[in-house]
Amino acid sequence: MEGPLYGLFLRAFGRLPRRARRALIHWGAPSFSVGSMCVIERDGQVLLIRNSYRDGWGAPGGLLRRGEEPGAGAEREAKEEVGLDVEALGEPLVNIDVKARRIDVVFRCRAVPPLPDVVEPASVEIVEVRWFALDALPAMQRETAEALRRLSSG
Repeated sequence: MEGPLYGLFLRAFGRLPRRARRALIHWGAPSFSVGSMCVIERDGQVLLIRNSYRDGWGAPGGLLRRGEEPGAGAEREAKEEVGLDVEALGEPLVNIDVKARRIDVVFRCRAVPPLPDVVEPASVEIVEVRWFALDALPAMQRETAEALRRLSSG
C-alpha cells in the first residue's frame, strides 16, 4: 500500500484532530470481546458448570465489564455463577480465538475457605455445578477444553 496516494492519506490523517484520528482508528480496527475464565481446582478435581444456553460443561466465567481487571472479573464471575469467593492465582493464560473475535483470560483460582460440601448454581444461567476428576472430564465447551489442556501442559 506504499506509494504517493498512501503518503497523501497519511499527511491528511495527521492533520485531523486527535479525537477524529482515534475515532477513525477505532472504527476501522477489529474489535474483540474479552472475558475471564476461572478454573477452580481441589484435590485433583475441577469445578465445572453447565449453562442454560450452551451445550457442554464449562468453567465459570464471562465478559469483563468496562474497566474491569481480568482477575477481578474471574473472581466476580465465580461469585455470581456458583456463589464461591475465589482468589485468582498467578499469571493468567490467554486464549485468542481470531475467528470468533474473542479473547479469554484464564486464571487458576483458589476457593476461599470454608468451601461448602455442595456447590449450587447461584444464577439462573447455570443449570448444574459439579466437581469432576481431571482424568474423567465430561464433554466440554471448546474454550474450556482448550484452557484445561493448556493449563495441564505447563
